[in-house]
Amino acid sequence: MKARPAALILLNAVLRERQILGQVDVPATGAEAARANRLALSVLRNLDAVDAVIKPYTTRKPQIGVHNLLRLGAVELLVNGEDAHGVVSDIVGIAKTQPHTRKASGMVNAILRKIAVEGAEAFAKAPPQRLPPWIDKALRKRIGADGIRAIEQAQAQVPPMDLTPRDDGFMLENAEVLPTGSLRLNNHPQVSALPGYSDGAFWVQDAAAALPVKLLGDVRGKSVLDLCAAPGGKTMQLAAAGAEVTALDISGPRLRRVEENLARTGLSATLVTEDAFQHSGSYDAILLDAPCSATGTIRRHPDLPFVKDGREVEPLTRLQMQLIDHALTLLKPGGTLVYCTCSLLPVEGEFQIKAALKRHDGLSIIPADPVALGGDAEWASAEGGLRLWPFYWAERGGMDGFYMAALTRS
Repeated sequence: MKARPAALILLNAVLRERQILGQVDVPATGAEAARANRLALSVLRNLDAVDAVIKPYTTRKPQIGVHNLLRLGAVELLVNGEDAHGVVSDIVGIAKTQPHTRKASGMVNAILRKIAVEGAEAFAKAPPQRLPPWIDKALRKRIGADGIRAIEQAQAQVPPMDLTPRDDGFMLENAEVLPTGSLRLNNHPQVSALPGYSDGAFWVQDAAAALPVKLLGDVRGKSVLDLCAAPGGKTMQLAAAGAEVTALDISGPRLRRVEENLARTGLSATLVTEDAFQHSGSYDAILLDAPCSATGTIRRHPDLPFVKDGREVEPLTRLQMQLIDHALTLLKPGGTLVYCTCSLLPVEGEFQIKAALKRHDGLSIIPADPVALGGDAEWASAEGGLRLWPFYWAERGGMDGFYMAALTRS
């Protein structure tokens, strides 16, 4: 299957069926599948803007399948700058092959032709994709309207590719070395074709996601539990730093990905497929990358606002609290527990740490120094952790939203 009809399947799955994009099976392979995914991401990243462009040409909201065809065509014209004749012809052809869109093929043709001529100005004036109300409400008091707009602007950009090198000194042509040590590529290459990939010289990992391990300090020779380890970026960081790593995850298939990544990089860890609450042991350090709403990753996963509505946050916060409490039973006296989430929501970050400090006598926070990690002073949060917003380092391409903090128990 070609990229455009495959992209339409992806869009229908996300916007009609509320499926996570990465879990949708598409009958396309190789370059066509990759392009279909990029097209779907681009539509989702610009949905409000393209809808604003389409609306004046319709008397009522189109049926979802027709609307998604128009959205796909509009993004190809206005974002990707593709040839108008080819785009319109192809999208109309797809419409004619689908029973639920066939009758609307003439309308699709007419609207896309008008957009090709008139749409650029309206698209340029449209604001970036809005945060869903449940996220906006949770953040507005904290960062204000300007902060909300900055997040939305950051999420509207195609994010760069960040790599974590296995060894100090590794470099790639055209890569920017970030102050925190990650390598950043803005040309969105095929990762498996990059020099050093087959040798395991690096792995893909957002710059923000690479920081929690650094809060553990020197882990060489220490026993470290990576709790909820898949897909394994932090496991590989710990192993490369010389730790004796136990990587635990409840999902066997996800842990097999960790095993594959360890094999490619030549690193080693003990892999355990188990419910975290059933695990026992005693460790010098623990990294808990807890399950969360993933609201900090919307710039990479713009489908999330269309498939989540915030109802999962409350059960997730209960799970996070329970995982912190259980992790502390596995930590040796004087050891360090790093808690982190790729969430924008304080209830999954700062509030969890404040609550844990109240629940556990002798528990204290190890104040994080973002400057020592290569970051900026403003990254420090009031209770001693790090709060990273997607608009940080905007001139460099931004970062995922993250929270992290290091705890120790006497």
